[in-house]
Amino acid sequence: MHIDYSSVQYPDVRLHMRDGSKLRGFFAKKYSFEELMHNHGEKGPIYRYPLVQYKVIDGIPTLVGLGEGANLILDIGICEEEINIEGTRFCLERAEINTESIFFGVGNEINEYVFKTPWFALNQKNIDKYNAADEIEKDDLLTKILIGNLLSMAKYLDCRIEDKIRVKLDVKPIRVNFKGKTMAGFKGGFKSNFNLPDYVGIGKSVSRGYGSIKKR
Repeated sequence: MHIDYSSVQYPDVRLHMRDGSKLRGFFAKKYSFEELMHNHGEKGPIYRYPLVQYKVIDGIPTLVGLGEGANLILDIGICEEEINIEGTRFCLERAEINTESIFFGVGNEINEYVFKTPWFALNQKNIDKYNAADEIEKDDLLTKILIGNLLSMAKYLDCRIEDKIRVKLDVKPIRVNFKGKTMAGFKGGFKSNFNLPDYVGIGKSVSRGYGSIKKR
């Protein structure tokens, strides 16, 4: 299937990768009336794959929108004049905007992706299993988790996956400071017959910029 996709980057501003959550905080507060900007409703958090994502890619503040979120961030990217990150104001003199209808899902070609920000693959349920596994078992577990991430994303984007998702992982574990805690993340990349747009996130904490990929 094809989905609407937009990305907005501010190349004249430089932030740290960890500032992705602060970028989210700025836009979520300013556009609190837009549910897609923060995934919170009247009854609390809305648990779904975020259609608007915030991240810092190679030091550049980046917004990504999918589906309904694509037009939303397109409007913001055109109109926004500055961002405020913890009291520091950054003038947005220039925005690089990309918008298109992009094929999403299993295709005939093998694509190669690199993680531009750490991939949070593990949770409390599988981290003990991962730590106790040998090298081959770890690769198998991470492959299953990545395929699960892709299937979950497809479900929330109303994309029906009928063909087998094929994945070849090449990642290494790293330690990431997240909300004052040390978390297990992964860097590297993967090959897959699943087609994804640049900078979308995979895994946990996607809305804060983690697990962001780019096609090589």
